[in-house]
Amino acid sequence: MTRRGGGPDYALEAASPAPVCGVDEAGRGPWAGPVSAAAVILDPACIPPGLDDSKALSERRREALEPRIKATALAWGVGFASAAEIDQMNILQATGLAMRRAVEALAIPPAFILVDGSWRFELPAPVRPVVRGDSLCLSIAAASILAKTARDRVMVELDRAWPDYGFAAHKGYHAPRHVEALRRLGPCPAHRMSWAPIRSLAPPAD
Repeated sequence: MTRRGGGPDYALEAASPAPVCGVDEAGRGPWAGPVSAAAVILDPACIPPGLDDSKALSERRREALEPRIKATALAWGVGFASAAEIDQMNILQATGLAMRRAVEALAIPPAFILVDGSWRFELPAPVRPVVRGDSLCLSIAAASILAKTARDRVMVELDRAWPDYGFAAHKGYHAPRHVEALRRLGPCPAHRMSWAPIRSLAPPAD
């Protein structure tokens, strides 16, 4: 199956050993919260219309597609690496850890993995990196949507625990309210303490 109109299609999956999963992450850039990843094995006979890079979709559209992906995929999994794990091992290694957890959560072990980006992460099956994969490959696009919606829910939960930072609105990224709260209150346990902006904006110790 190939999607018309220049969006992602199923060509890379069709050329790969089956079952093939797409993998993508969300949340590598924020100052707070986990990095998330998702892995999706699509059913080529039942692919939801409208799959695309999660960044190209509205929040409402992502939330509408999430249950459709989960209902029609042959298998899907989501994994996280916490802010503490990011601090312990760096964001690249933590991203690989979240991806591994997502793949290991699949009900069907993949024979081959298509990963968004240029980095060949160590995962439980052979990996092909795909630059701009979330806009080229339907499985990676589906994974990008699940990774983003899963992480957004975590940030809403963190907002309930630490409401002064505005996590529900900015999802842990740089934002004026976030900067102001860090200067006034310092970081909370949800922050990535090893990141330079967090260290620089934390108030001096008494």
